[in-house]
Amino acid sequence: MITCSKLMPQGRGLARVLVQRASTITLDWDTRQKSRFDAVDSSQRQLGIFLPRGTVVRGGDVLVAEDGSLVRVEAAPQDVLRITAGTEHGSPFDLTRAAYHLGNRHVPIELKPDHLKIEPDHVLADMLRAMHMTVVQVSEPFEPESGAYGDHSGHSHGGHGHHHDHAHSHDEQATSAAPHVHGPDCKHEH
Repeated sequence: MITCSKLMPQGRGLARVLVQRASTITLDWDTRQKSRFDAVDSSQRQLGIFLPRGTVVRGGDVLVAEDGSLVRVEAAPQDVLRITAGTEHGSPFDLTRAAYHLGNRHVPIELKPDHLKIEPDHVLADMLRAMHMTVVQVSEPFEPESGAYGDHSGHSHGGHGHHHDHAHSHDEQATSAAPHVHGPDCKHEH
């Protein structure tokens, strides 16, 4: 068994050709939210994944194996409920309202501009239909939001995602009494 204990979010820092040549593993959401699991890659190698507790693996991430080889993660299609605003009695705002109600129930949810996705749940499906939403079961990859307090690894979701690298000169900070404020002039990578 080959051990993988390093994750490179979305293959950042790697040449595209290396990522494209990497073997792959296709994993559903339940597996990708675990930090320890076994898998078989596209080269039929047995892999043992041992990541720091709380690590969430996303489709497009790259694992680095102990032998230096790369393994690209693909999000497996799985049963999900695709939720859209009802065309007959609804409005686009209804999608926002549905996301609010699902969020109140702490349901993992994937947010898209024109639809939401959740794992199958007949009670929630009935609630959403009562709100005049269209709910259809489909088989698609599932990449739910990580939440306001989780997964700050720099993944980009919905067009906004950035990594904070707070490398400051200690001499520069020592001479300045003003607190550091994040903004366009803060002079570090965003």
